[in-house]
Amino acid sequence: MISVLIPVYNYIIVALVKDLHQQLISSKLAFEIIALDDFSKSQFNIENSEINDLSYTHLEKSDKNHGRTQTRQLLSNKAKYDWLLFLDADVMPETSNYIQNYVNLMPKNFDAIYGGFSYAPTPPEADRMLRWKYGRSHEGIDARARNKKPYKIVISANFMIKKSVFNLINSNISDSGYGYDNYFGALLKQHKITVFHINNPVLHLGIESSVIFLNKKKDAADTLLKLYQNDQIKEHDNDLLSFFIRLKKFRLHYLFSYLYDAFGSAMRKNLLSENPSISLMQLYRISYMCNKFNLNRKR
Repeated sequence: MISVLIPVYNYIIVALVKDLHQQLISSKLAFEIIALDDFSKSQFNIENSEINDLSYTHLEKSDKNHGRTQTRQLLSNKAKYDWLLFLDADVMPETSNYIQNYVNLMPKNFDAIYGGFSYAPTPPEADRMLRWKYGRSHEGIDARARNKKPYKIVISANFMIKKSVFNLINSNISDSGYGYDNYFGALLKQHKITVFHINNPVLHLGIESSVIFLNKKKDAADTLLKLYQNDQIKEHDNDLLSFFIRLKKFRLHYLFSYLYDAFGSAMRKNLLSENPSISLMQLYRISYMCNKFNLNRKR
């Protein structure tokens, strides 16, 4: 028995839900699909209402904007089954046995199962290249590699988790914003939750512009820094935070902060170009984080 939960904001989900519904019917498993629109006030809701015609499926609408973390919690609260399958609105299963691949693992001794993420091989428009290149290099990772450090790449766009475990972990996250997947992974590790990765990817369709994505990655760095400074993130496998802590230990964060002041604009120009360097992206993020840390200390 499974509850499929989809947070929605300004996106058409009809094709996704119809695909999932067909697979769930074929699985002969008791199920429900709940989509929750986070007060987007979108005309898409009219089209999305079509999913209400499918059995055991309904679209609900929030009366205010809650953000990503709270919307998932609201969905969990509404779910009636013990297994929760979370998907983002802008994805599509790659195979017709997507649901069955998760169902086969329900009897196993896992608390959370991550299916993975994939990107189309054809490059998008030039102003979306950064998201596409970053996703292919850092998110489209084979399950064997992900299982070596199971708490490192935990992408909330495609995972199945026991409801009791989700509520335990998510209740520790009071803020909503970009970058909290990293914290969710750290909390899974801290609580010694059994996590397993499989090659059961969804295709990421909603490729943001490079400007939006770069700003989101800065927001994620801000989130990491806040969690670190508030001593909230203790056990983790996050490379960016580990590197920052090592730099700080040897006082090299001052050098990287200077790099951001001196070359931040030039790095940003490359990252927003039609041929962004993902290696440079990592330098940009760590130098930004060091710079932000120094600015916070001066206040």
